[in-house]
Amino acid sequence: MTFILLFAAGVLGGAINSLAGGGSFVMFPALLFAGVPPVLANASNTYACLPGYVSGTVGYWKHIAPHRDKLIAYAIIGLIGGYLGAETLMRTSDAQFAAIIPWLMAFAVTVYVFGQRINRWIRGRSNGAKHAARAGALGLAALLLAISFYGGFFNAGLGIILLAYLALAGFEDVHAMNGLKLFISALVSVTAVVRFAATGSLAWVEGSVALAGAVAGGFAAAYFSHLVPPKAIRGFVIVYGIGLTVYFFWTTYA
Repeated sequence: MTFILLFAAGVLGGAINSLAGGGSFVMFPALLFAGVPPVLANASNTYACLPGYVSGTVGYWKHIAPHRDKLIAYAIIGLIGGYLGAETLMRTSDAQFAAIIPWLMAFAVTVYVFGQRINRWIRGRSNGAKHAARAGALGLAALLLAISFYGGFFNAGLGIILLAYLALAGFEDVHAMNGLKLFISALVSVTAVVRFAATGSLAWVEGSVALAGAVAGGFAAAYFSHLVPPKAIRGFVIVYGIGLTVYFFWTTYA
């Protein structure tokens, strides 16, 4: 029964990731409800999301390729930040992590709800952003390192935050931004998963069941995407995410 729950959560999470983003709001709690300890559940959620990032990067490669000059820097920063975030997670006890889950969920849901507005606001005020990016390259690198750290520590909401970062860095092509978002997410997740695996901090069986479901769900959603309004999916994720955040606050602090 537990495996059926995890596979179903993976299918739903993979489909949501494919259509609107936010699949971690389904898969991470499912791993917790399946009895996986908080830290392992978070690490295993990153593992379950990884194939979607990699396949998405491949799918967007023609949009990523024109920005080859930035890929090495993004890769180095993403790998370092992801590793540091994962290392911090490994040094966090289950009790400590359980106490901050509600706050992490609240942050991720807030970013998900207002991410599009934040991106529009940044793009609307990024005239001359390319020049600003050159002048503030160090600041942008530090910001990406912090975002990658967050992704290595807690995966939910990473894509939305990266889109805001790319808008701030002067990107305007939405396809290139989505591709680079997936590229950085894949590298952050790869280094985090390697770190988790090195110390046996992954629930391989439960995570693999969710991963299999996510692959199936992502493929099915891509195939039938024309039948599902993205706004409806986004609305569901927002309502579900808010409800879940309230639940975690209640169970943690009530």
